[in-house]
Amino acid sequence: MEAPSKRVQVKRAAERGNYDRATIEAILDEALICHVGIVTDEGHPVVIPVIHARDGNTLYMHGSPASRLLRTMKPGAEICLTATLLDGIVVARSAFHHSMNYRSVVVIGTARIVDDPAEKLAALELVTDHVIPGRWAECRPVTEKEIKGTLVAALSLGEASAKIRSGGPVDDDADYELPIWAGVIPLALQASDPVPDGRLVDGVPLPDHVAAVVDGGH
Repeated sequence: MEAPSKRVQVKRAAERGNYDRATIEAILDEALICHVGIVTDEGHPVVIPVIHARDGNTLYMHGSPASRLLRTMKPGAEICLTATLLDGIVVARSAFHHSMNYRSVVVIGTARIVDDPAEKLAALELVTDHVIPGRWAECRPVTEKEIKGTLVAALSLGEASAKIRSGGPVDDDADYELPIWAGVIPLALQASDPVPDGRLVDGVPLPDHVAAVVDGGH
């Protein structure tokens, strides 16, 4: 396993750092949204949520050509991308030791705007199917106007790290004798029953790929 760069090396609670590429990829693949930090042309920082998808060592993001995020991604400009999965609330005997169970990833690098038409189209398919696997094939084909009206950026995972916390609370030794409940409240992202669009054509059934999301696809 390649040693992490100093910029992504976990320093606070270093034992939670994880630099295994498969672990990093799994977190990014499970996360439905990530946040990207940039410094704007005006010189102030902004963090913006984006939808992403991964293809090997490349992470794709998409948005409007008017997006401040994508317009700021000039050649040589670096960004920081993060994704977090929240797995539980850790309830300790003292307020000081309360925590969260989580899996997170930080990626630092220079993003590039995807101009190649074939790569751009493939990236849009990846992003669509990342949210709802199989949805791209169900939709009507995208138009040239829609493709031109969407910007796609790519970011290498060459400089990335994960940070993970799991397990129960870690209290002070003396506090374990206190009659105070402690433990973990598990958390999970759960889809509810789909709500049909009010203008849905009569007789259109719920597609299997949408039902799969409700049944645990995400």
